[in-house]
Amino acid sequence: MTVQTQPDAALPDPADFGFSVIAEDDLPPELLALAEQVRHLVEAVAHTDVEREELVAARGMVEALTERLNARRRDTTTVLKEESPQARAEYSTVINAVSGDTNPAAPPLSLERTDDGLRGEVTLSGAYQGPPGAAHGGWVAALLDQALGAAAGAAGMPGLTANLNVDFHEITPLNEPLSVEARVTGTERRKVFVSGEIRHNGQVTATGTAIMVRLAL
Repeated sequence: MTVQTQPDAALPDPADFGFSVIAEDDLPPELLALAEQVRHLVEAVAHTDVEREELVAARGMVEALTERLNARRRDTTTVLKEESPQARAEYSTVINAVSGDTNPAAPPLSLERTDDGLRGEVTLSGAYQGPPGAAHGGWVAALLDQALGAAAGAAGMPGLTANLNVDFHEITPLNEPLSVEARVTGTERRKVFVSGEIRHNGQVTATGTAIMVRLAL
């Protein structure tokens, strides 16, 4: 097994494969603000204990807004193109369930390059609860899966998760800043080996390793 430290050449443009592509700068800030407000709405709905009349009224308003927003929809497979002066263009689905800024279901997790991989911070609200006061293990695994896949992509080796192993060391708390890191540890033919961890206040709460199978582009 070898470790690849240099990224491949520029990735193919998803538009060449029939996908709709939108540049990061073309996402309306109003849409990002709306998605963030809906995240607060989701948590409010999950925790509310208001009277039934209030619930009926709120449902009516949300139903009207849903119909209004559905007047124009992007294709589910729309791809977001992210560019920076220091690196080549990278691509991800706009409504990614973990990192999609326009997806209210996403925390969202934002990752940046480091010397050996990627690092980001995220806070999971009460909407992501599993055991009392703790993040659901499925969402902990989802954060790691996203970071591990992104690390492979950032190294120029995008692929799909073939195997994911997650070890839970401590409870991952809600409403607290979490650090997520990931890096490529080796390659073997089309296999890309990656590892990562989640930390809270410097303490590792979960670790993950995965095998990504490179896409044949």
